[in-house]
Amino acid sequence: MDAKPSRVQRILNRVEIIGNRLPDPAALFVFLLFLVWGLSWALSGVSFEAVDPRSGQGIQVINQLSGPALTQFFSVMVNNFSHFHPVGVVLVAMLGIGVAEYSGFINAGLRAIMAKTATWLLTPMVILVGIVSHSAVDAGYVLVIPLGGVIFYAAGRHPLAGIAAAFAGVSGGFSANFVPSALDPMLQGISQAGAQLLDPNILLNPLNNYYFTAVSSIVITLLGWAITDKIIEPKLTENKLDGDLSELPTMEPLQQEERMALRWALLAIVVGTVVMVFSASVETSPWRDANGSLTSFSSPLMKSIVPLIFLLFFIPGLVYGIAIGKIRNSKQAIEGMSKAMSSMGYYLVIMFFIAQFIYAFGQSNLGVLLAVEGAELLKAMALPAQFTIVGIIFLTGFINLFVGSASAKWALLAPIFIPMLMQLGISPDLAQAAYRIGDSSTNIITPLMPYFPLVVVYCQRYVTSSGIGTLTALMLPYSVVFIVVWSLFLLLYWQLGLPLGLQSSYEYFAN
Repeated sequence: MDAKPSRVQRILNRVEIIGNRLPDPAALFVFLLFLVWGLSWALSGVSFEAVDPRSGQGIQVINQLSGPALTQFFSVMVNNFSHFHPVGVVLVAMLGIGVAEYSGFINAGLRAIMAKTATWLLTPMVILVGIVSHSAVDAGYVLVIPLGGVIFYAAGRHPLAGIAAAFAGVSGGFSANFVPSALDPMLQGISQAGAQLLDPNILLNPLNNYYFTAVSSIVITLLGWAITDKIIEPKLTENKLDGDLSELPTMEPLQQEERMALRWALLAIVVGTVVMVFSASVETSPWRDANGSLTSFSSPLMKSIVPLIFLLFFIPGLVYGIAIGKIRNSKQAIEGMSKAMSSMGYYLVIMFFIAQFIYAFGQSNLGVLLAVEGAELLKAMALPAQFTIVGIIFLTGFINLFVGSASAKWALLAPIFIPMLMQLGISPDLAQAAYRIGDSSTNIITPLMPYFPLVVVYCQRYVTSSGIGTLTALMLPYSVVFIVVWSLFLLLYWQLGLPLGLQSSYEYFAN
């Protein structure tokens, strides 16, 4: 007799049913595009007192149904799609991954890893790898998340649980990392600009949240581990696998020829890595930016992350295929790439409509208005310091459902939050840490996040009926637990007086 579903499982099942009754993701974004047009027309004549902190000008909603706006929309429609960042990132990476899959390199590599890794450690390993992948910009979305599903399937566990765990690490734990990334100086720069509105002489360290985010990576890994094993996998017993699983890895032992080919492929990775490290370590390396940095957003190295991921899979995949005899000519290598591209048609359709929606939403100023009005409301409430910090976390999490970019949101909110908190004696370092929690926690439950439909596609590889509701129901427990427990952890961390990062503080004292 089957066990009765728990209350949490019943709620999640209901979320999945309701979510999957929504229109197809592509049609949903068409609807949202029309909604933005309608709201922009209705609010374009309304005067708002809110001021855009970036320009100092009053916010005016711009009518996207006006003649000039519509003609501009159609004139940039192609560029909106072709220049939409997630499109190029995914397609270029998939070319290399396609060769690695076709040759059998990924299959053999995962079987080798699984032979050495205890099954009970798979969940924390996948989450932690997802967290570390932030250092490689968007690599986690196109690399770690699909591999999470493959690894779980190869271990005899439900692949959607692996996808959920990886997604929780990559996106839900976006601001939890013990490896510094380009996100740190980007947010610090915005925070410093906001702080200098009140104190022109204040300077912040780019790693002003490093200790907190490093410890947070442990917290997120443990939370994600518990949620995956105790909530998500039991729920997934109802989701039967009905996708094309014929080419996915199995747990069969590696044959002698496979082990030899894998050694050659791994040697190719080692040689490539040594060449890469040597070329980047030289002070005059062309991989560095004008200031000699390798990790800034402007450095050629950071701009080349996706092509490097392509090579990371293409070269060893090609070497493995040649060594094993699967790839004997260039036609077969191209066949691997073509096969990978053929599975991306649905994703491209969705990306086309998302790109148009994001353009119209940005041009209308509705997102700016939402962020600024919410921040002003929180400011007007004049809550005690701890409540204000928690309020910032939850407001950021709410706004994140509509405005996905971490830098865009913080550019709007920092000039309001930071001077306000500085006047209460709270440092910009603490304000930034609070923002990072809210910005990360709700990434995984908003279909407006450009990579969300891609994760739905990953799920459909195993369960063809997967939709927005399926993924939302999977990720909702992570989102709720992350934002609540992570907020409490920040308050405890603050109470204990542990350092947030380098040259950071909790309090601000006016000079």
